[in-house]
Amino acid sequence: MKKNLLMWDETLFRDPEVLEIDYVPEQFEFRDAQMRELSFQIRPGIRGGRPLNTVCKGLPGTGKTTSIRKLFAEIEETTKKLVPVYINCQIDNTKFAIISQIYKKLAGHLPPSSGTSFKQVFDAVARLLIKEEIVLVVALDDANYLLYENEINKVLYTLLRSHETYEGTRIGVIIIVSDLDVDLTRAVDARVASVFRPTEIYFPPYENVEIHEIMKARVMQGLFQGVLSEELLNLVVSQALKSGDLRVGIDLLKRATLSAERAARRSITREDICGAYEVSKYLHLSYTVKTLNDEEQLILKSFARRSEKEHEMNAGEVYKSIKESLSIGYTRFYEIIKKMDAMRLINLHYRDGKGRTRIITLRYEPAKILEYLP
Repeated sequence: MKKNLLMWDETLFRDPEVLEIDYVPEQFEFRDAQMRELSFQIRPGIRGGRPLNTVCKGLPGTGKTTSIRKLFAEIEETTKKLVPVYINCQIDNTKFAIISQIYKKLAGHLPPSSGTSFKQVFDAVARLLIKEEIVLVVALDDANYLLYENEINKVLYTLLRSHETYEGTRIGVIIIVSDLDVDLTRAVDARVASVFRPTEIYFPPYENVEIHEIMKARVMQGLFQGVLSEELLNLVVSQALKSGDLRVGIDLLKRATLSAERAARRSITREDICGAYEVSKYLHLSYTVKTLNDEEQLILKSFARRSEKEHEMNAGEVYKSIKESLSIGYTRFYEIIKKMDAMRLINLHYRDGKGRTRIITLRYEPAKILEYLP
């Protein structure tokens, strides 16, 4: 009788890297139009000119970051005179941090962590660009995080007006935003808007058939034949559609496969998928809370604890209860709750009565928020 259990050294993964959410596939489907437009925008840089500025806009998990990574890989294979720099603004969200990452790309190492001013670092960047006759294209991924910290104007002004101080520098910018309510043409001030003038490229949500084809390709590359049935692939696709984020489907597939391996099965079951979804559906929450600073995490924690008793919270009353322990002014408090609303952690809405009352509700169960907070 043939055993249907895995041996201790066997695996269901043909290539586990394929089921990582930051994996860049060789065959990148359903974004040909966007890739062509992006290529057109950076083409002047390949010829020695300044790349055209671009805004890539679309919901999370719609291929924006993968498109940029594919494009940047092609640039690096083609020329040394156009240098692409990718910045994750969830991690690097200050002017100094962003310029430091650009310096690292050009020099091969970060600038000294202390005793070095922003001007010194940018002077060094400019000298490298001029000496090597390099054109720079900088992608600011999740640039809406720069808006929350009021850094967007500082960063864009520095990059896009560099030629006025350092003659011969040529820098183009690609802005990637996942918040569809963000209008960068209005968010930047006049001195930046006059040189920014971006072309907007929209990344629509993947349709059912597109998600199915993408997930099927990942299964064929990442798992051995017979590990996932067509019926259960359809279940993974439906769960990804429900969440509105392709990355949830990829993470779900990885976790379901690990679950089957743990049970020493040679194929994934419905229970593996349903169990994995209970974790994967919180992917956005787990990633987002890590980007909050200590003050913001404490405020979110206070929201979660208060929400266990009252679903709708009056923003003014919440502020009164935490202002002394956090030593925070109301203006700063309101900036933080607007940021959390934009990050899809809370809902902030208004109720008319005696004036306009700001009402806060959580987008996730309080217990889950507390679980993911440090």
